[in-house]
Amino acid sequence: MPQIELAGKMYEVDEDGFLQELDKWNEEFAEAYAHAEEIEGKLTEEHWKVINYLRNYYQQFGIAPMIRKICKDLKIDMKKLYELFPTGPAKGACKLAGLSKPTGCV
Repeated sequence: MPQIELAGKMYEVDEDGFLQELDKWNEEFAEAYAHAEEIEGKLTEEHWKVINYLRNYYQQFGIAPMIRKICKDLKIDMKKLYELFPTGPAKGACKLAGLSKPTGCV
């Protein structure tokens, strides 16, 4: 299984870079991985709003929400979501949230 090193720690990921040991996620992981997902600088409050929403939804339902649901629930338009996560909300945001690869979205 592939591994990546972020902030001096090793993490197991799948072939697309999604975290495989979901319990090893922490905010330090997200901050360190943000650069790889083409996010410049530190994660903003808006980034964290999406990341925390994704994590809470995943913990409740066992899957990542559809992009339209993220937009509706967080009252954010899709264009803004792509500005926050340039590699895509399903791919980039889910990676930073430490979720497994969403089905049908990547």
